[in-house]
Amino acid sequence: EVQLVESGGGLVQPGGSLRLSCSASGFSFDGLGATWVRQSPEKGTEWLSTFYTYENSTFVAASVRGRFTISVDSAKTTLYLQMNDLKPEDTAVYYCAADEYYRGDYQNLYDYWGQGTPVNVSS
Repeated sequence: EVQLVESGGGLVQPGGSLRLSCSASGFSFDGLGATWVRQSPEKGTEWLSTFYTYENSTFVAASVRGRFTISVDSAKTTLYLQMNDLKPEDTAVYYCAADEYYRGDYQNLYDYWGQGTPVNVSS
């Protein structure tokens, strides 16, 4: 079965850290852009970061740059998002997605989309 499964979300205090994981099954991220996106009622869908495995390049949204780091394991089957200095406004459901092309905030355009993991930043 082809799917993406996220894990690692939860409740964290402001200033804390979390590491999200996304495991690909039935395919790998090789040759694709592996992406993290989040959704919240306040902000809607927000693109966060993409790792282009075919050129080992990364792009990060300005809103999280310097706090969030994207990476992929050597097998190109697991995507990570290291989140530091978390703020209440980072509260959202975090999704991983994949596609050959940049798809930004447009969920329906991605070839692959996970089920999401919730992150709640609160004291």
